[in-house]
Amino acid sequence: MTNGSDNGKKAARLFDVRRVIGGLFVIYGVIVTLLGIFDSPAEIEKAQGVRINLWMGIAMLVLGLLMLLWLRLSPPEASPGAEEDAGSEEVRDE
Repeated sequence: MTNGSDNGKKAARLFDVRRVIGGLFVIYGVIVTLLGIFDSPAEIEKAQGVRINLWMGIAMLVLGLLMLLWLRLSPPEASPGAEEDAGSEEVRDE
């Protein structure tokens, strides 16, 4: 029965919204940070001297990494219904 509950926990972790949001923020943060690093002087002047892409990219990276850290430190629990379903599948397989 432990195999079924392990599958339920894996499914719960896979579809956790923190993983999706954190991953997207990290990806977009890398892109925007790179854009900020390679901003032209005209783009910096347009933003009144603030390297806004660089700062927002770093902020997005930090937020994404915090979401993924939160997921790592407090993993989701499988719902009781998922464990019962997994247990009933094992009985059917036998």
